[in-house]
Amino acid sequence: MPIYQPVRQSRSEFLTIRGLRYHVRVWDPAPGGEPAGTLVMLHGWMDVSASFQFLVDALAGNWRVFAPDWRGYGLTGSPQSDCYWFPDYIADLDFLLDALSPGQPVDLVAHSMGGNVAMLYAGVRPQRVRTLVNLEGVGLPATRPEQAPGRYARWIDELKHGARLRDYASHDEVAERLMRNNPRLSSEYAGFLARHWALERPDGRLALAGDPAHKIVNAHLYNLAEVLACWRQIRADVLLVLAGRNERVRGFVASPGYQRRLAALRSVVTATIEEAGHMMHHDQPAQVAKLVEDFVTGRA
Repeated sequence: MPIYQPVRQSRSEFLTIRGLRYHVRVWDPAPGGEPAGTLVMLHGWMDVSASFQFLVDALAGNWRVFAPDWRGYGLTGSPQSDCYWFPDYIADLDFLLDALSPGQPVDLVAHSMGGNVAMLYAGVRPQRVRTLVNLEGVGLPATRPEQAPGRYARWIDELKHGARLRDYASHDEVAERLMRNNPRLSSEYAGFLARHWALERPDGRLALAGDPAHKIVNAHLYNLAEVLACWRQIRADVLLVLAGRNERVRGFVASPGYQRRLAALRSVVTATIEEAGHMMHHDQPAQVAKLVEDFVTGRA
């Protein structure tokens, strides 16, 4: 299977963040060129930092880009725990930014779960985020307190049964899986992603680069009131980018209830990339790159 060849090569840095060996992928600006600034990119659920390679290659400006693998993903360590929850991601991001951009507000580009983390973080630390490009990190439907007993029971049951991720015989097999998940993904992109999305085990087979515990349901309900309380504190300008081929998310965002959520934000602009699904940075990286650069530089 053909493999995409990056235009800009990344390098790896490893930081100790809250007791974990955290991997950060770095794309340095080209030497001698006029620097455009720094972007911090945050990947989504069951993804890795290398997922942003095509977007980085499509950027017109000479940007420095940092993209961490979240805890339990990629080359970052996993905690001694069978539970993942948003407060840990928020705290990890704060510690990471202290190391990567001490004392300086940042420009965040965040996808899906990463977008949800970034929105919460921007309200918790409003002085640390200058702009936020949120790629379909739209949040979840509101929950009700009476759902708690069933949620706790399900969580306990899943802990008892454990979680597993399937393994693969080859990178080509991983790439085929990625293309089944996203029919718009080219074989070249899939071949590249497969080599970062799965890691070789001692027995020679490939395992996904993610802790299986991510598949266990979160014990905590999605508390919309808490989320909106954070959103109301955001001072950053926010660009919410939707995928034209993701009808479920577009319908969710178009609902009157969700429009009331957006009213909690001081400054938000929405945009849609028509010929893209949820993995828009794979489907249309050039269009995403232009939206990012226009938005970030327009607020300099």
